[in-house]
Amino acid sequence: MRLSTPLKNLDRELARFHGRLKIGAIMVGLLATALLARAFYLQIVQHDHYIQRAENNRISLVPTAPNRGLILDRKDRILAENYSAYTLEITRAEMASLEQTLVELGKLIEITPGQLRRFRRLLSESHEFETVPLKSKLTDEEVAVLAANRYRLPGVEVKARLFRNYQAGPGMAHVVGFIGRINDRDLKRLREDGRDQNYKGSAHIGKTGLEQSYETLLHGRTGFDQMETDSSGRAVRMLSRIPPVPGKDLRLFLDLELQAVAEHAFGDYLGGLVALDPNTGGVLALVSKPGFDPNLFIDGIDPETWKELNESPDRPMVNRVLRGIYPPGSTIKPLMALAGLELGLRKPSDSIVDPGYYSLPNSRHQFRDWKAGGHGVVDMRRAITQSCDTYFYRLAVDMGIDRMHDYLAKFGLGEKSGIDLDGESSGLLPSREWKQRRWNKVWYPGETVIAGIGQGYHLTTPLQLVTATAMLANGGKRIEPRLVQAVRDPLSHAWQARPPVTHAQVPIDPAHLDVVRAGMMDVMRPGGTAAAAAAGAAYTIAGKTGTAQVVGIKQGAKYDAKRLARKLQDHALFIAYAPAENPTIAIAVMVENGGHGGGTAAPIARAVFDFYLTGKRPGSMNLEANDAAAD
Repeated sequence: MRLSTPLKNLDRELARFHGRLKIGAIMVGLLATALLARAFYLQIVQHDHYIQRAENNRISLVPTAPNRGLILDRKDRILAENYSAYTLEITRAEMASLEQTLVELGKLIEITPGQLRRFRRLLSESHEFETVPLKSKLTDEEVAVLAANRYRLPGVEVKARLFRNYQAGPGMAHVVGFIGRINDRDLKRLREDGRDQNYKGSAHIGKTGLEQSYETLLHGRTGFDQMETDSSGRAVRMLSRIPPVPGKDLRLFLDLELQAVAEHAFGDYLGGLVALDPNTGGVLALVSKPGFDPNLFIDGIDPETWKELNESPDRPMVNRVLRGIYPPGSTIKPLMALAGLELGLRKPSDSIVDPGYYSLPNSRHQFRDWKAGGHGVVDMRRAITQSCDTYFYRLAVDMGIDRMHDYLAKFGLGEKSGIDLDGESSGLLPSREWKQRRWNKVWYPGETVIAGIGQGYHLTTPLQLVTATAMLANGGKRIEPRLVQAVRDPLSHAWQARPPVTHAQVPIDPAHLDVVRAGMMDVMRPGGTAAAAAAGAAYTIAGKTGTAQVVGIKQGAKYDAKRLARKLQDHALFIAYAPAENPTIAIAVMVENGGHGGGTAAPIARAVFDFYLTGKRPGSMNLEANDAAAD
């Protein structure tokens, strides 16, 4: 039996085909419309955007670092300058094997172990795509050898870089400071300040001293070259150029020769010295001894050298003038005497009989005078001249610690001076409120007694002492110390003076000031504690010696420096100004473990006074070396 095969419905099949054809046509139409719309958007709407992107692929901006500003002394002698040299630099991301590349480079030129250690330290602080210096100041022969082998050393470049040179050396390190490579912390700070774009192409930034505090002026403005590049990124031609603007030059109040005289006068002692013009606040000399070579830090210091500097017991990295805090000792006695007069607690003619000690009422404890047996009958002027402790013990008790604090604070003790260097310490000017806040303890009468001669909790910096001394010299005008005298514009080459920053005048009765000044002049005359240091001077000096204890002495014991290690001996201090009748220089000297201020600190000040006022140099000083530094 045969089955019949049903015939196809051609009409229905044709209808399905036409339906599918219509759907396909619609889909093609939609896709074509989408493509046309996208093409319209890219070619018409986004035309400018993609033209700029295409141009950016063809054009690159190459930053040009500006020349850093110079730092000059008051006579335009260079303290910090720039010079150009070739540097071997490595980009880790562009090489297959860093270690193999280092081996190959070692076969071509000499690379010392110290340079390798520094390179690896810098490498650990840098990103993979950043260039890191391996060796600086290449010779012409080394440049030629590296250029000839450049084709087989990917990621290795020889670049011309600007370097900083500090001609004055260690003696000026704490003033001028140094620059160093920009690290992540620097970059973060620059981004926060919105200055990161201005450091494109720059590898260094001020780290300490004037290099840091005047970084914004010294750096200048980065320039940019607009370069046309080919498909491989090689420069074809320069299209336009925005030249860099050099940094501004700084002229200091400081005298390089005076600085050298002051440093030489310290001999083997450590310590700090600062000299000011009491009328302008200009810093004439600032010595912190020992110093260090700032040139070591420019391109990254060797780890071993850094460890040696950082761990040295002499602390060469500490600026003793700004950050060294010491008991002021008897150097505050002129201020204490002035406070006694101004507060109505003493008259110039008031006198006491000094038995060589002072005891508080109802106490058997004796606060000893430095002179066994005492000074006999002393008034205020003689108390300053002979530095009578007993006189100032009594005055301190009558004054009280809070009135003492409030009056001494007017002369800048216990707070930063405002000098144009970073890192200054504020010291410590004690009071009842301070001790309660700091230690949650009451103030004891015995603490007031020793505060009257600059001992106990009282701590000052040499910079604070010279600020107060300048106020005694100029009649109570408080001026912030300043190193920078003027700034030179790199375009106009004109110097612009920086005006002094003054505080409110401290009102002082001229008659009271005359009494204190007379006592300070007597300090430098026969019978005074620094008479030997002023002998034969062609001008009049007003000064005050001081001794700051390093270790305590038990009741009834006698201080004997010969029995103590040098680091346990007293610090020597001295403040002074000259000429006493019309002061043009004020000075503070601190000699660590120097003993008596009149024996070690005062002669240092005398050497500085002699050179500044008369041009006389110390007899043992190498004149040839200093003449060379002055050229």
